[in-house]
Amino acid sequence: MVDIFRPSEDIPPIVDQAVSLKKHFGKPDTVWMQLGIVNEDAARQARDAGIEVVMDRCMMIEHRRLLHNSL
Repeated sequence: MVDIFRPSEDIPPIVDQAVSLKKHFGKPDTVWMQLGIVNEDAARQARDAGIEVVMDRCMMIEHRRLLHNSL
């Protein structure tokens, strides 16, 4: 997983690197843009390369939510 804590305008080159890694090594499987970060063009590029995309979500909040729902 590539976990991104950068402004939305900084996302494209990071996704470019993730796509390149996916082509050469089969990973990453996911690009996660943290809370408040959205870049639809970069998300489309990642999805087109077979990478799952999560945008505008906090991993810690999601982990707590999932943990709470499983109890």
